[in-house]
Amino acid sequence: MQILLGVILGAVVGLAAHVALPHRSLRGVALAPLAGAAAAAVVWTALTWAGLGVDSPILWIVAVLAPALTSFVLVTLVSRARLTRDEADRVRLGA
Repeated sequence: MQILLGVILGAVVGLAAHVALPHRSLRGVALAPLAGAAAAAVVWTALTWAGLGVDSPILWIVAVLAPALTSFVLVTLVSRARLTRDEADRVRLGA
């Protein structure tokens, strides 16, 4: 049940990435929180299997940093790809 703490924390970090980065209208509102939650779940599981417990500060630090890195990189790449594709479509359609 303690993994829920990491998943919720990852979703909150992902939501912060969605709000903080530009071009919110070009991507879904659930993309960044889901990516953050998934990254936190994977990292939390790996670190608990490695023997770290809830009392370990390394677990908490990595449970915040991994979703932040994942969410910010993913949102930036998706937004950039969408902008590029939209511009190519405008040129192709002559608009």
